[in-house]
Amino acid sequence: MTDLTDLTEPRARAERAARPASPFAELLELERLDENTFRGFCHAGAPMRAFGGHVAAQALVAAGRTCEERRSVHSLHGYFLLPGSPSRPIDYVVERVREGMSYATRRVTALQLGNEIFTLSASFKHSEPTADRRREMPPVPGPDSLPDPVSQGPEQVRRAIAETGGFRDLDVRFVPPDAPGLPPAVPGLLRQFVWMRTASPLPDGDPLLHAGALAYLSDLTLASTAGLDVQPNFFQRTEPPRLLMASLDHAMWFHRPFRADEWLLFAQRSPSSSDGRGLAHGEFYDLNGRLVASAVQEALIRDQP
Repeated sequence: MTDLTDLTEPRARAERAARPASPFAELLELERLDENTFRGFCHAGAPMRAFGGHVAAQALVAAGRTCEERRSVHSLHGYFLLPGSPSRPIDYVVERVREGMSYATRRVTALQLGNEIFTLSASFKHSEPTADRRREMPPVPGPDSLPDPVSQGPEQVRRAIAETGGFRDLDVRFVPPDAPGLPPAVPGLLRQFVWMRTASPLPDGDPLLHAGALAYLSDLTLASTAGLDVQPNFFQRTEPPRLLMASLDHAMWFHRPFRADEWLLFAQRSPSSSDGRGLAHGEFYDLNGRLVASAVQEALIRDQP
């Protein structure tokens, strides 16, 4: 078992400095067309379909760019309406719904060829000192002890990632389902534990980019949790998919400061799948065991025709 608390802040900074400049940050870059409109491009998640986590991340960044810097995002709620194309730009139109003393609310509509493909509501707030309570992280093996599922994985996985045009600037490590320290199994509850981070360092002093990166990361494996009784997730699958899966909606809550370019454990579970829909929950923990964010997603889940 890896002692996660020995990764001190100086060591973490040294790790970031040793990695190359951030191509991941380029995924979140947006062109500002006017005060409330931004434009971006998203890479594919499936052939000819924009990756939903990329769309959600850019929409969040667009919303945050219309808020004063002292406000940080604390929640978002998004709906995927139509598949986007990775070959065409996406325009993000921001509506400034509320500008309160502590909280600000933004609504974002993602448009492509005049069609609404995604909507997002996000809330931002000033930080305030309060009592702190949180759930403890399960004592799972640390990321340094686990293999890279891409570079050491099947050729089919590397080829599929190359075909999407994305997912290349990520570090992902899967905790084995029989690893010591995992909570006891519960009948009907599917789960997976995945360490994640961006493979290149993100800029200091811009927590919005880290929040956007976490929104991106949260969509990598969450929906697949609801189908683990039928097929492995994308990064570990060596056969054609047996399920048709697509994100329907996505919600996140940001609890504490974090860096998306440092290892975060995504503890995921799915309590239900029925009526062509699967529900999955997840919590992100940093290397010190702090709960930093939570996510919930419902996905379309059907047998492949």
